[in-house]
Amino acid sequence: MASSRFEQPDTSAPGRPRRKVYIDTLGCQMNKNDSELMLGLLAPYGFDQTLDKTQADLVILNTCQIRANAEDKAFCTLQNWKALKHANPQVKIAMGGCVAQQVKDEVFDKVPLVDIVFGTQNIQDLPRLVEEAFRKTARFSAPKTARRHKVLAADKQKPQSTYAYFDHITPVRQSQVSAWITIIEGCDYFCTYCVVPYTRGRQISRPAASILEEVRQVEQQGYREITLLGQTVDSYGKDLAPGYGLAELLYDLHETCPGIDRIRFMTSHPLDLGESIIQAVADLPRVMEYIHVPMQSGSTAVLDRMRRGYSRQAYFELTDRIRQVVPGCGLSGDFIVGFPGETEAQFEETLSAVRRVGFDLANTAVYSARQQTPAGLWEGRGEGTVADDVKAERLQVLNDVVAQEAMRRNTVLVGQVVEVLVEGPSQRQRYQHRWRGRTRTNKVVNFDSSHPTADLTGQLLAVRIDQAGPFALQGHHNHEAPDRLEAPDYMFLAQLGQGGSAGPAPEGDRLLADPVLAT
Repeated sequence: MASSRFEQPDTSAPGRPRRKVYIDTLGCQMNKNDSELMLGLLAPYGFDQTLDKTQADLVILNTCQIRANAEDKAFCTLQNWKALKHANPQVKIAMGGCVAQQVKDEVFDKVPLVDIVFGTQNIQDLPRLVEEAFRKTARFSAPKTARRHKVLAADKQKPQSTYAYFDHITPVRQSQVSAWITIIEGCDYFCTYCVVPYTRGRQISRPAASILEEVRQVEQQGYREITLLGQTVDSYGKDLAPGYGLAELLYDLHETCPGIDRIRFMTSHPLDLGESIIQAVADLPRVMEYIHVPMQSGSTAVLDRMRRGYSRQAYFELTDRIRQVVPGCGLSGDFIVGFPGETEAQFEETLSAVRRVGFDLANTAVYSARQQTPAGLWEGRGEGTVADDVKAERLQVLNDVVAQEAMRRNTVLVGQVVEVLVEGPSQRQRYQHRWRGRTRTNKVVNFDSSHPTADLTGQLLAVRIDQAGPFALQGHHNHEAPDRLEAPDYMFLAQLGQGGSAGPAPEGDRLLADPVLAT
């Protein structure tokens, strides 16, 4: 791999003080993984992570721009950090991530106390940028808001994967159990509503050898689960040697890293989720029976305007095939309501699609215009704008239908014993001896344990499900007389078939009959 573009300082010299860095992460799993990478990059430069930003020498905000409220939250957070600068004028404040990539030096105008702005294409340069910012402080005596004190790096497109700039890097992971592993960056699809190609750049696959090396590292560190990440993770390998893609990577990981009990991947694009990937999920016992594959709308007309590249019917055929090859496979998706021009009839098609597929979970949002996208320009010109109150009403209706389908699927697991990977104590602190984990199909389980003192984090346990809600299951584990795991949770879910009632099919659209799946 290529070497880093900067020299690492000698931080082992006697008397060189360690410094503290605080990172606040907004947005998706990719951002979380990027933050872990930033911590790993800064560690050789003498920076240790702190969870108390008032004690930090360097404070970083890693931002998201997928919707307008995410960008607003980023700038609101920076404004709130002014108190840090007033309390300690030597602290450095940095903005990274997708907002920084798009807004660039305008950040300095909006929040003058920011010292460093670096985009998604320049994460590998962070140590150099930080050292430059600290040197500028020592060199100049002008007011801290002067532009000559500022450091900016927001290249349009880096020539290679972020991970190709280093011979070795160790992210500082925030979980003891599950590790994020980025395998592809960027997106080439340019959907009309989406900023990802502009903020993350074009698709760049990470070399397989680099991925395998990192996974072997986390295996040696005792991690039980990995999640392969990418904006379009199933596009992995298109820019590498022919014949090596996500499916081949899954087989290699499964064979070479037996200590990893669970392998997941996200997010998939329907156009790239081919037969070989679906078959890999079916063939490999340690690849989990769960796929996140955004649909975005249940209307073919809306999908065309979104430039998604597939129809409602094509999506149904894909999910039918997934659950034919992997019976009971957990499916989650993303949906946008109120896209420019969306009619009430087209919105009803989204509701029927949710019922037709039978999603285990779905992320939903009202359409948020992004100025640099085609749909953002349409919205700016008032072309097909959906009123805010209509968007809000549609979102509530969609959320209700998603919850109904999730509840229908989760109820099947009541009384069954499922395999749960324990992530840690339940987030509800009022419960003692209560733990939180996930099933193979990615369902959250909160459960009680009869063991009063043991730390169950990282263990694979057989948990009996007592209650079901739409977004989480409740259960119990008896360590003295553990229940026997009779079948993985996806096999119980396979009894449901594809989904619930889809209602009447739109004119010109054909709904496939639900196949009878093996149980």
